[in-house]
Amino acid sequence: METPLTPLEFARRTRKLYPDRVAVIDGDSRWTYAQFLDRCDRWSAVLQKLGIDPGDRVAYLSPNTHAQLESFYAVPQTGAVLVPLNYRLTTDDFVYLINHSGSRMVCVDRDYLGTIDSIREQLPKVEHFVALTGEAEGWLNYEAMIDASSPVFARPEIHETDLLTINYTSGTTSRPKGVMITHRNAWMNSIGTLLYARMTCADRYLWTLPMFHANGWTFVWTVTAAGATHICLRKCEPRAVCELMKTEQVTTLCAAPTVLIALANAPENIRRVAPKGIHVITAGAPPAASTIQRLEEDLGWTITHVYGLTETAPFITVCESRAEHAPLSTSERAAIKARQGVELITSGELRVVDTHGNDVPHDGVTQGEIIARGNVIMAGYYNDPEATEKALRGGWFHTGDAAVVHPDGYVEIRDRLKDVIISGGENISSVEVESVLLRHQAVEEVAIVGFPHERWGEAPHAFVVLHEGARADERELREFARANLAHFKAPHSVTFVKELPKTATGKIQKYILRKQRPAIAPQ
Repeated sequence: METPLTPLEFARRTRKLYPDRVAVIDGDSRWTYAQFLDRCDRWSAVLQKLGIDPGDRVAYLSPNTHAQLESFYAVPQTGAVLVPLNYRLTTDDFVYLINHSGSRMVCVDRDYLGTIDSIREQLPKVEHFVALTGEAEGWLNYEAMIDASSPVFARPEIHETDLLTINYTSGTTSRPKGVMITHRNAWMNSIGTLLYARMTCADRYLWTLPMFHANGWTFVWTVTAAGATHICLRKCEPRAVCELMKTEQVTTLCAAPTVLIALANAPENIRRVAPKGIHVITAGAPPAASTIQRLEEDLGWTITHVYGLTETAPFITVCESRAEHAPLSTSERAAIKARQGVELITSGELRVVDTHGNDVPHDGVTQGEIIARGNVIMAGYYNDPEATEKALRGGWFHTGDAAVVHPDGYVEIRDRLKDVIISGGENISSVEVESVLLRHQAVEEVAIVGFPHERWGEAPHAFVVLHEGARADERELREFARANLAHFKAPHSVTFVKELPKTATGKIQKYILRKQRPAIAPQ
């Protein structure tokens, strides 16, 4: 009587229970669940007619559109493996990822047809090029093929250990690695997310998070599982986000902290359009407590902080609210919400260990590395046994994140291990320094990196983006940091910039910043 754990099961149930509910809104277009899943079936039938077999890889390059959303059902229900690509990468990256994954088909949004056309000769394994929107010479027409297809296709037997997707990491220090996510991984994460996001069929989810990023944190399936409505958004800009929140009665969204900062700092005439009561799930980088406090106080939103990685499908902790948090002030609750939290019920076991593999004391001070094991951990890196062995050594996934554990058991990330600044033998958390500087009224964004220092070995340096029209100088910010931190943690110097380099999901690319400044003079 056992059936495989797969997020495809969510589609079966929702089609049965909510066929007439609106499933997807994309601009002026709307589809019910019956219509949406019928389109997915028709595309599955097309894939099979074109010779896509179980285990074959199908790459997609698209912003958050209905066609991209359909890929998360149409491709895997044929037994094929979906490869969602980061659309902000370079042509060289696309050549590498498509070839490395061995994709036989590439499906591309209109915005990137020219990009892929320019590298066709470098993609010898690709047999079919599909234009997801519009018509283009030399491209198969997605909508025309769906319209001409029957929804009947041969459903293969799906095993929960089968590959569902290959999601490539950002590759900030080396070539991107292909994270192999199984049907079981995605099902477990989706169920765990539903326990804490608590979505229902009345919810309306706005796609501010790229669907390609860790499968939209599995909300591509979680929203469907709840019978809620997907509201697509091609480009995440504060004005468009706030207007859609109002016109489409949005209740829920996901966003990296940099997106939250942009929304919190949007002009008042834009922010006031957004309704109150929005539930926001944030992850991707440690959010500043000040950002959380501002969104909850000024906009009346509720922020839930979760943590994970592409390799963990992605969530392994949630900053779960407790009854004892209720009497606290808004600022005190925000400080707790900025932590990564505790294990999800479904994610498995998480530990913070020292270099000898021993658990660190729960003192909120002693740092160690987060390691995890459980049903959400990837099957490994595609065609990379060496990296797989290194990441999963000893039966645990090693995250590379440095964290402490508080007496209440809540984990708090202090840095990436590679970003910890060691100054005069003392460890400095760049996240801690950033959180303090973000409390300064003139600071909109900040990134702290370590640079060589003749006396201390390393010293923290701040790259700062100021609010529009705001003023602050280096001395003022350094003194502000010294007044709120141990003096050795304060930045030794400051560079003011118009913007910080970021990945498509809003993570600050510190490796780029490290190349921008020479050694800091002794102080």
